[in-house]
Amino acid sequence: MANKLKIDIVSDVVCPWCTIGYKRLEKAIQELGIVDKIDIEWQPFELNPNMPAEGQNVNEHITEKYGSTKEQQNESKRNMTEIGTELGFKFDYFDEMRMVNTFDAHVLLEYAKNFGKQTELKMTLTKAFFSDRKDVSKKDILKEALLGVGLNADEALAKLDNDETRLEVRNKQNYWKNMGVNSVPTIVFNRKSAVTGAQPVDTFKQVLTELIAEQQAV
Repeated sequence: MANKLKIDIVSDVVCPWCTIGYKRLEKAIQELGIVDKIDIEWQPFELNPNMPAEGQNVNEHITEKYGSTKEQQNESKRNMTEIGTELGFKFDYFDEMRMVNTFDAHVLLEYAKNFGKQTELKMTLTKAFFSDRKDVSKKDILKEALLGVGLNADEALAKLDNDETRLEVRNKQNYWKNMGVNSVPTIVFNRKSAVTGAQPVDTFKQVLTELIAEQQAV
């Protein structure tokens, strides 16, 4: 893949702006007709690494973490839902929605990479959380997602109890933190340059066009 543009997307499966950012990036890649020139790899980042197993109500969590009022949260959710609709993604916020621990999901995404199914699993988990009201920290939901993308669920779930695999994911998280990534999505190009946040489609198009041209000039 030496002549492909390598894109690392540092993100979490329960991060709405990561979903929006990826869908915009995907649209830019498709509209430029460069799907075959891009190699995407998802990198682990936990928005809430200390989230307990039972999770926390999303509204309560956001108030606690960011100090947002109910009105601000509702406005933000409306905004994200509208943008999602434009991009063909459904955000279904509801009062009992819970923020959950996502470490196991990241372990499985690492597993899926070996089979070229990382993006597919990532979007399946994101859709499960945001569109289908499912708890992506639960083994049965994770199993359903694995099977849905055609992976060996038993083999993948066994990785959750593998200390070496878990350590590998922790090390990756630390690598990106040490590189200065503290907000997501962070989208890294050829490990040389990066943009943060859910940039507009046109911004991604501009960046991609320049990088592809640079790559071809080498």
